[in-house]
Amino acid sequence: MISFEKSCYVNPVEPEYNIFECLPDGAVSWRDTAYGLVNARLKLQEIAKTATNDHFAIRLPTHEVVFRISGSPKALLPIKRVFQIAYTEGLRKERADVLRTRGYGVLSVIGNEPAKTLLSTFGMPCNEIAFFMIGHAAPDPARKEMVDWLKALCPHVKIIALNPPGHAIPTADYNVLQNGPEAWLPILASATS
Repeated sequence: MISFEKSCYVNPVEPEYNIFECLPDGAVSWRDTAYGLVNARLKLQEIAKTATNDHFAIRLPTHEVVFRISGSPKALLPIKRVFQIAYTEGLRKERADVLRTRGYGVLSVIGNEPAKTLLSTFGMPCNEIAFFMIGHAAPDPARKEMVDWLKALCPHVKIIALNPPGHAIPTADYNVLQNGPEAWLPILASATS
């Protein structure tokens, strides 16, 4: 008897990224799956060696495009990516949605420790991050400690701190009052152009 049950392994720790190819007629075709950001990047780097069409890796539940490659012999081209350290789920999602609609790739974590784990343990290269964004809903010492840690890790990547009134982080490159995206989107646009 033949069983048609599909079994697949899903690593509960690493998010799933799907890799698609953009065909010359404009159609998009699924090509592969990778678990974890590092594996997605490695698969696309391998594809880039022989690709004649554009490819991209996307996390389907969030619609986050994390990497893309050109069909020409160019290397892997990261999109403009903002690494967001939020402190509440609602604000994390809200800001990520705004950034994605403006063409940014967004990597988001909630809290300092997950940010440090992703950036140091999994080896996210600083040259793949266009900007760091620090949320406002944590105590000032925790936010300042995160800014200082990011400055030491990735000294050339700019940091924007979203602040409650009267609580700027002096070591951040940009401080804006947390009152909506109209305050910080222009800064991101000029700094990543």
